[in-house]
Amino acid sequence: MRSGHRPFNKVFLMPLFLFLILWARPLVLAQTNPAVAAAAPPIAIAPEAVEPVLFAISDFLENAQFEQALALFDSIPAVARNSSDVRLLEASVLSSVGRFAEARTIVQAINQSDPQNIDALFLLAAIEGVEGRDRQQREALERILAIDTNNTEARIALGNLHLSVRALRDAADNFRHVITMEPQNVDALLGMGRLLRINQEWNYAEAFFNRVVELHPNMAEGRSERARFYRQRGRLGEALADLDAAMRLSPGDYWIAIDRGTILMDMGRRPQALAEFERAIAINPDEFFAYIFTSGLRETLGDLDGAQAHYAILARLRPDYHYALEGLGLHLMRNERWAEARDAFLEAHRQAPTYNHYALLAGINWIRMRTDPMGARNFLRHAIARVQRDSLEWHMFRLFYDLAANVFAGETNMLTRLNREQDETLRARMTFYMALFFDIRGNTNMANRHFLMVHDINRTTIPEWRLNRWILEARSLTPL
Repeated sequence: MRSGHRPFNKVFLMPLFLFLILWARPLVLAQTNPAVAAAAPPIAIAPEAVEPVLFAISDFLENAQFEQALALFDSIPAVARNSSDVRLLEASVLSSVGRFAEARTIVQAINQSDPQNIDALFLLAAIEGVEGRDRQQREALERILAIDTNNTEARIALGNLHLSVRALRDAADNFRHVITMEPQNVDALLGMGRLLRINQEWNYAEAFFNRVVELHPNMAEGRSERARFYRQRGRLGEALADLDAAMRLSPGDYWIAIDRGTILMDMGRRPQALAEFERAIAINPDEFFAYIFTSGLRETLGDLDGAQAHYAILARLRPDYHYALEGLGLHLMRNERWAEARDAFLEAHRQAPTYNHYALLAGINWIRMRTDPMGARNFLRHAIARVQRDSLEWHMFRLFYDLAANVFAGETNMLTRLNREQDETLRARMTFYMALFFDIRGNTNMANRHFLMVHDINRTTIPEWRLNRWILEARSLTPL
């Protein structure tokens, strides 16, 4: 399930929200020079001067055509174009297409000329939140509360921000302030429920979640949050029942599908879990999270080609996730696609340089390509410098370093060291690489013997175990 409630993010709702503001009041030109503002009254702008452009902007916003909406701002008459309302609308659209620096510049200029502009402060807080600038987001929300101490939206946003950094006392103060004013405020009730769950005050947390569901039985979020509580308490049946209801209420919610899939996995119902994660992908195929589960589940359920395809998608969507590259590399090795496997492990090694097996696997695949042995040798020469000298790993790197130059040395020494190794996990990993060494050498009998030895050591959590199992199946090797 999700790791926590996402803090305040108003950016993507802001354009239409501000559009409604524009129609609810006359446009007023904000004087940016304080002296001029003091001497001259604000200039009222006739709505008919901007109505056609605002209508067109509204149409584009409703269809999420933000770039087209931005292009129309230059068509607004100059006096209206410089008004705080129109500039704030433009800033919110800029933020919706990820142009946060430009949006921030506009909003800060508005705040400088009009420090009491709460709409601008809300947008600033949202921009800071999306960019992960927690301190600046908090300061913007606190400025809103300095203007209006009872602003419930700002208090809830600030409470969730405090909750995200585990400042539980500050979060509780804000949620309680809102609940005192509005006892049925669902966001404040959910915030308190999450806080109490984190604090392991189980009975109180459940009471708040129950209250939300009682007040809003047709709100999916209340049921999905209570399901999260149930899961944490090991009440999986109740969690699934809530998520079933949440799914019916909001069938297009990606994260409800993720949560249901996770519960089904917890219950050992892997085929149903896979189907639910596949449903999440159908909802949003460009979000990476579901592929983490589908790649592993497809592999577990025997769909190895499907697993490889999903690891490839995951590596494309989240290129900094080295476990995706690991899974992809192992499957490419399974299919003897040595060059692609080498590239996958080279990138994994670049991202996680302390994972020595990524470098070793990259070197092994490089050797198996048989087109650039000196490239493999040079890579392993640099990689071995990171490995503790005279360790079992170091000697394995050295074995393949020599192999890249057709120097067959160190084999007997390595076998002796393997037999003496007391760490069973390390012995399993190095035995697997010894099997690959013999395989490359063409000594199939010794290779198969060592693949079977890896199975007998039985360290199923190491990544090499998966590839070893596939090799045994492909060669019809049956462990005793």
